[in-house]
Amino acid sequence: MSVQNHFKRRIAYYYDGDVGNYYYGQGHPMKPHRIRMCHNLLLNYGLYRKMEIFRPRPAEMEELTRYHSDDYMLFLQNIRPDNINDYTKQMQRFNVGEDCPVFDGLYEFCQISSGGSIAAAQKINEGHSDIAINWMGGLHHAKKSEASGFCYSNDIVLAILELLKVHPRVLYVDIDIHHGDGVEEAFYTTDRVMTCSFHKYGEYFPGEYW
Repeated sequence: MSVQNHFKRRIAYYYDGDVGNYYYGQGHPMKPHRIRMCHNLLLNYGLYRKMEIFRPRPAEMEELTRYHSDDYMLFLQNIRPDNINDYTKQMQRFNVGEDCPVFDGLYEFCQISSGGSIAAAQKINEGHSDIAINWMGGLHHAKKSEASGFCYSNDIVLAILELLKVHPRVLYVDIDIHHGDGVEEAFYTTDRVMTCSFHKYGEYFPGEYW
């Protein structure tokens, strides 16, 4: 085996073409269509030749509730733009409505996003890849029973829980301009996960001062 081949990284990339169809609403800054644009750049630059591309299986309810509460996930599964009036109290309870609006296919969007990150973690656990990518994920603000910052299901927490099945410790590095508060909160009381977030501080969402 040559030195060049020895250091070649096995890269798995997860993408579902349906993800770009979801729409948060007019004027909303979160636009899943950008994930499709990113995928098209990957294809046109020929980067797909450097990796294996997989379409992940959507996460099932029992996978999502490994972290999220049952009642919160059932709410996301049942809420639709045409039945909002039936869920007024639950929307307030689960912080859904303004920054985190109800849109068509909301639960399916969560399934696709989280399914990609869970599959990526499994691929790492199995030793079949050195690097696994899911640009449909990264929804780091979602809490156990609450939406936050455009995020409904926390695919990162679910992926870390998958990694912990095999690895004794996980280092989570977040380089978003916003603090990854949802992931930090999920693992705040364990020494098996270290969360390291590089973000803008001060009077900036979600509002931490460190």
